Formats: sequence, structure tokens, C-alpha cells
Amino acid sequence: MIDTLLYQILLVPVVAAAGIVLGLLYKGIDRVLAARMQARVGPPVTQPFRDVKKLLIKENIVPENAVKWLFSLMPVIALSASIVILLYLPLGGMGPLLHGHGDLILVLYMLIFPSLALVLGGFASGSPYATVGAQREMVTMLSYEFPLAITAVSIAWLLSIANPGLAVFSLGIISGNPVWSLVGPAGFAGLALLFVTLLLVMPGELGSVPFDVAEAETEIAAGVLVEYSGRNLALFYLADAVKTIVLGAIVIALFLPWGISGPLGLPGMMGTLADGLFFLVKLFGVIFAGSIFIRVAVARLRITQVVKAYWGYATLIALIGLLLISIDIVLW
Repeated sequence: MIDTLLYQILLVPVVAAAGIVLGLLYKGIDRVLAARMQARVGPPVTQPFRDVKKLLIKENIVPENAVKWLFSLMPVIALSASIVILLYLPLGGMGPLLHGHGDLILVLYMLIFPSLALVLGGFASGSPYATVGAQREMVTMLSYEFPLAITAVSIAWLLSIANPGLAVFSLGIISGNPVWSLVGPAGFAGLALLFVTLLLVMPGELGSVPFDVAEAETEIAAGVLVEYSGRNLALFYLADAVKTIVLGAIVIALFLPWGISGPLGLPGMMGTLADGLFFLVKLFGVIFAGSIFIRVAVARLRITQVVKAYWGYATLIALIGLLLISIDIVLW
């Protein structure tokens, strides 16, 4: 028991560092690919690392009219929450560092924290631009939570029907029992729609185009982040990088949990390394489909269009997916 606890404590900084480095690396790849798709040169892959380094050495300015303690605390909360979520996710063929019977519900709740930190930080800044951005962030957050919840509960429900008695809200259990093998044709189509729904939720969670209405530089001068600078802005930037990995890992755990060591017959350390590399490939594919491609293909939406996109289209897609799974369970 003590050895296990010590092992977990020692791995926490490793997972946190890996999440930050991978998040910044994928942000760099994101910017390069987006630039190439738009026929631009774009920055180098290492640009996010340079941006963070520069922000950390710049002056940290707190507005005169801000609620100073709340303004400075929110970036720390955002980064800490993102890292804690990472500890509950299966990564690179390994089980989650922290786990229990209700991991999935806990993760869904904790995904609110980084967005809520942005909202509170915006309100605490005392800036009218940040206040508008915080209001928009709050509306966006309320919009994508419903289709996200439908997707997660649908996966757990399907698994509970196929395997009664399992802890179906445990991400470790879900990733160990791929749902695609539990359904027929109708259920397969339903799972595909739920997969699409989760990919549509990703840019909203990350606040990227076309759902970046909370920042919208050309409209409200960076919105919630307009008054942030120096170390505080760097922490928000790192939180966003880690959250990118978190969302990609959630999609993989729910829909793409397979490893590659088994089919290739790779034992021991070689198998672990192969599964880790395969996880990074899957992570890139998910981030490309759920963030980069959408960001390049679609222009920024208005806040009313964001609500319609999630409460209307995304929720409808998720409900149709759930209906198809229900029909499949009845037929099969």
C-alpha cells in the first residue's frame, strides 16, 4: 500500500511535465499545420515554448481596479485542474494514475474548472472587455456541456447493458472494454455520431476557432484575457496546452482505446513503448480532426450561433446516436 502510494506521488510530476511538454508540442504542430493549410509559412514548432519562456520573464501586471487575489489565483486554478484531470486518464497504454468507480463523472465536472477560472478571472479584472468575454465563456460552457454529457452517459449505459456489474463510469474499465465490439450496425452508426459529437465539443472546450467568442481579438480585444500578462498569462497558456492533451485522451479512452503491442506480438518494454508511440499518433489524429481542421475550415461564429451549434446541432446528433444505440440493443 505504501509502495503504491509512493509510486503514485513520484509519478505525479512526471505526468504533469509530460502533459505540459506534449501540450506545447502539439500546439506548435497545430500552428504549423494550420499555416500550411492556409498557404502561410507559419511559426516554427517550438514557438509555443518560446512564447511561454518570454511570458514568464515579462512583468506580471495586475489592473488597479481588479480583485487582485482572485485575479492572480485563477490562472493557478486553471493549470492545476487541467493537470489533475490528466491523472485520471489512461495514457499511452497505461492505466490512470488515480482511479475509482466514478472517474468519468469526476472528469466531466473537473473539465468545468479551467473554463470557470477564465470566467472568474475575467470578472475579477475589472475590464469591460473581459466582462463581456467572461459572459460569452459562460454561455459557451453551458452550451457544450449537454452534448458532452449525453455522449459520456451513452457510452457508460451501453457498457452497463453489455457487461452488468462493471464499474461503467470508470475510465480504466471503459478503455479496457472497447464499445465498438459491443454493437451491431445500428449501434455502430450511433457510436460514430457520438464520436463526431465529442470532436465538435473539443474546439468549444478549448475556446478555439470557430468557438473563440470569449476572446475574439477583433471584437473585444482578447476578452477574458485582455488584462492578463506575464506569469499569469503563461499559466493560462499552459492550462490550455494541457487541456488539449486531456480532451484528446478522453476521446481516445472512450472511442479509440486499442493498443498496438498485442497485434504486433511485442512483449514487455517494447510493447509499452509501441503502445506509447501509437497513443501519440492517435492523439495527433484526434487533435487534428477536433481542433486543427475545424479551426481552419470554419470562421468564427457569433455567440448566438455557438449556442445554436451546440444546443441544436450537436445535441441532436448526440440524441440520434443514443437512439440508434437503443435500437441496436433491442434488435441484438
